[in-house]
Amino acid sequence: MPETYAEIIDRLIEERNKQGKTQRDIAEATGFPQSVIARSESKKATPKLSTLLKVAAALGYNLALVQAQPAFR
Repeated sequence: MPETYAEIIDRLIEERNKQGKTQRDIAEATGFPQSVIARSESKKATPKLSTLLKVAAALGYNLALVQAQPAFR
């Protein structure tokens, strides 16, 4: 799984926990089975971008494109 996906998933899990929501709550809000949320959070499979977008929306967030900083100058 790409590192950026793992970082996004970590942030989504953190926010879900902060809001006191369960995987089942997110599943109901997105229309996905709870197993899809669990599999994504376990990082055993790389979720589709559309899945991450729906999960973020269920938590009241948007994913944004931000210009990356060069590693070296």
